[in-house]
Amino acid sequence: MQFDVIQGDIAAQSADVLVNAAGTSLRMGSGVAGALRRRAGAEINEEAMENGPIELGAVAVTDAYDLDADYVIHAVAMPHYGDGQATAESIRDATQNTLERADELGCRSLVIPALGCGVAGFDLADGAEIIGETIDVYEPASLEDVRLIAYSDDEYETIRAATADTAASS
Repeated sequence: MQFDVIQGDIAAQSADVLVNAAGTSLRMGSGVAGALRRRAGAEINEEAMENGPIELGAVAVTDAYDLDADYVIHAVAMPHYGDGQATAESIRDATQNTLERADELGCRSLVIPALGCGVAGFDLADGAEIIGETIDVYEPASLEDVRLIAYSDDEYETIRAATADTAASS
């Protein structure tokens, strides 16, 4: 399985699966969720919320609507906004469950953000390292291409450095 670090807007990416950094309520507010909601349309938020709330580390799947993807996997690495912070365990579990669910769906490509490292308050370098390590040891069934995406130059450099041992940065 190819693992790369890329930079850009997750909502503008093309893949079988785009991953939303979700809170337990699955309400799509700001950050990654907001970017995906704005591009996909209001229906994605409605469908996501119909699946919630869910537990930390769990995932839910929705249609991708107007995104260039087949599915959005809503990966819960953080509690509902304002109810606490992400943990190493919640990031690891959300990443693992995302990979497994994408394989169950028969997906070949996936773009994932730094789960739990935005409003959830987890250190970006530490979170990226956990995500990279989880991806590195995962044995895929159908997944061939996993991209960890950063939005800004600073985020990209931090994630690239944190995953240097596991990613073929591009």
